[in-house]
Amino acid sequence: MIDSRNSGEASVPPTTPSIQTFRFGLFELDVRGGELRKRGLRVPLQGLPIQLLTILLENSGQVVTREDLRTRLWPADTFVDFDHSLHNAIARLREALGEDATNPRFIETLPRRGYRFLVPLSSSATSQTTPQQAVPPGRRRLFASAVLALTVLAALLIGINSPAFRIRLFGNPSSSRIHSLAVLPLKNLSNDPEQDYFADGITEAVITDLGKVGALRVISRTSVMRYKDTKKPLPEIAGELQVDVLVEGTVARSGNHVRITANLVQASPERHLWAESYERDLRDVITLQNDVANAIAREIQVNLTPQERSRLATSRTVNPEAYQLYLKGRYFWNRRTQEGLKKAIDYFNQAIAVDPNYALAYSGVADCYPPLAYLGYVPPNEALSRAKASAAKALEIDESLAEAHATLGAEKMFQKWDWVGSEKEFKRSIELNPGYATAHSWYAQDLLAMSRFREGLEESKRAQQLDPFSLIINAGLAHRLYWARQYDQAIEQSQKTIELDPNFALAHWDLGLEYEQTGAPGQAIAEMTKAVSLSESNSLMMAGLGHAYAVSGNRAAALKIARELERRSHMEYVDPYAIALVYAGLAEKDQAFDYLEKAHEQRSPLFSFLNVEQMLDPIRSDPRFQQLVHRVGLAP
Repeated sequence: MIDSRNSGEASVPPTTPSIQTFRFGLFELDVRGGELRKRGLRVPLQGLPIQLLTILLENSGQVVTREDLRTRLWPADTFVDFDHSLHNAIARLREALGEDATNPRFIETLPRRGYRFLVPLSSSATSQTTPQQAVPPGRRRLFASAVLALTVLAALLIGINSPAFRIRLFGNPSSSRIHSLAVLPLKNLSNDPEQDYFADGITEAVITDLGKVGALRVISRTSVMRYKDTKKPLPEIAGELQVDVLVEGTVARSGNHVRITANLVQASPERHLWAESYERDLRDVITLQNDVANAIAREIQVNLTPQERSRLATSRTVNPEAYQLYLKGRYFWNRRTQEGLKKAIDYFNQAIAVDPNYALAYSGVADCYPPLAYLGYVPPNEALSRAKASAAKALEIDESLAEAHATLGAEKMFQKWDWVGSEKEFKRSIELNPGYATAHSWYAQDLLAMSRFREGLEESKRAQQLDPFSLIINAGLAHRLYWARQYDQAIEQSQKTIELDPNFALAHWDLGLEYEQTGAPGQAIAEMTKAVSLSESNSLMMAGLGHAYAVSGNRAAALKIARELERRSHMEYVDPYAIALVYAGLAEKDQAFDYLEKAHEQRSPLFSFLNVEQMLDPIRSDPRFQQLVHRVGLAP
C-alpha cells in the first residue's frame, strides 16, 4: 500500500530533461507536457506510467534495473508495495502502446532484473531562447559563438557515439576483449510448449552461423541448453562457460510469421551492448538467422575474412513445413540415444519428402548413422553406406555444409580406412565452421587412430572448449587420454563427466577401462557393471565388463558374457569386435582373431582403433595382429 501522505502516484524528483520529445514508431512522448501521442492524437496515460516510460526512453536499448526504478520513482520515505505498483504501471503502459507482454514490441521484461526499451528512437529538443533584439550586438556575437561551439561539441559527442568514429579515435577495445561468446537458449514466446523445438532450433542455427567466424570461440548448443529457463545471473553463466559476452533473446511465432529479439550483454562488468528485433516470413527464416549472426559479429567488431562474410551472407528461402520437420529432427538428434536418433531420421526423411532439395535435411540423416554404427545399434555397412549417400546428396545441393563434410570424414575413417581422405574432410568441415565441436571431436578420433596423439588430444580439448558440458565430448576426451595411455588424466576426466551426469553409461565404461589399466580390477568391474546396467546391456559395455573379469582372473564370468554375446548375435546385430575383446582378455587368441576377421569383413567402426586399443594388448605381438593393422592402412 502507498502511504496516505502520497497522492497515489509516486513521482520522480523534478528534473529538466535534455530531450523534450521522444519519437518511436507511431508514438511521440512530450516529456515536459507529460503527454503520449499516437499519430498526433493524445493517448490517455498519465502519472507513474508516463514517468516510467520517460526513464525507459532515456535509457533506450539498455537494461533499467528494478532497483534503479525503485530509486527513481519512489523516494526513500515513500511506503509502497513496490512489486504490485511496478507491475500495474508496466501493464498500463503496455496497454497504451498496444502490445502483449508475451510478444513485446517496445518493452522487454528481463525476469528479476528489470526492463529494456527495444525500439530505436528519433529525438528532438525544444530550446528556449531570448529574443534577439533584447541582446546587445556584442553579446549577440558572443552568444552566436557560444552556440557554434556548442553545436560543434554536440556533433563531436554524436560522432563519438558512432562505433566507426570511436574506433578511429580510440582504437577498437572490443576486438581485444571479445574472443568468446555464448548464445543462451532463446525463449519461446509462442504460448505453446510444443513450439519449444522451434525456439531451440533457431538458437542452434544462430550458434551455427556464429561458429563460422574463426576469430570467435562460440559455445555449442549442448552446453548452452543446460541454461534453458535458468535463474542464474548472467555473470555467473558467463563464468561457467568462460566467455566474454552472452546473447539472450526471444522467439515468437504466429503461423508463418517469425519474430526474434536479441540482446548482447557483456559479462564482466555486466553491461548491455546492443539489442535489436527482426521479423520475417518463415520462408525467409534462414535470412533472419543470418541477419542476427551478422549483427552480433558487427557489434562486437570481430574481423571477418572474405570467406566468412560470404558464408554469413548466404540467403535462401525454405519450405516452412520442411523447416519445422527439420527442427524436430534436430531436437531428437541432440538426445543422442538410439530411440532419439531413429526418430530424428524419420523427421529428416519427412522433411526431404516435402522438399527434395533441402540440403540440411539430407545432412541431418547423414549425421544420425555414425553414432548408431559406432555404438553397435545398426550394422555398420548399412549405416555408413546410408550416411555417405545422404552426406553426398547434401553437398551436391550445398557444398558449404560443415556437418556433411564431417560425416563423410567419419565414413572414410570407419568404413574405407582412407586416412588421407578422412583427414581432408574433417579439415574442410572445420574450415567451414571452426565452432563445430563434433567435427573437432571426430577429427580427434581420426588422429588418435593414426597414433598422432598430441594432435588428437589438442583437437579433443578444442571440442571440449566449444562444448564444455557435452557428455559425449567430455567422455570422448577421457577415452582419447586412455588411448594415449595418460591414465591419471583420463580418470580425472571421466570423473568430471560423471559429475555432469551420474547416469551416463559411457563415462562409467571409460572409468572402468582406466581403472583396469592402473591395476584396480575391483573398481574396474564395479564401474563396468554400472555401465552395463545404465546402457540396458549394450554389447560394447558388456564386452568391457567381460574383459575386466578376464584380466582379473574370473574366467567363468568372462566366458559367460562372451557366450551371451554370441547367443545374442544370432537374434540381433552384435559387433564381432566386441566379442573379440572378451576373448583377447582371456588370451584365447584363435577365437579373438576369428571375431576380428568378422569385424574386418563387416567394417566395424571400432576396427579403426586396432593400433591404440589396450584391451587388445594380450594378442598384439601375434603376427596375425600385425597383418590386420596393415590391412587397415596403418603402420604397427
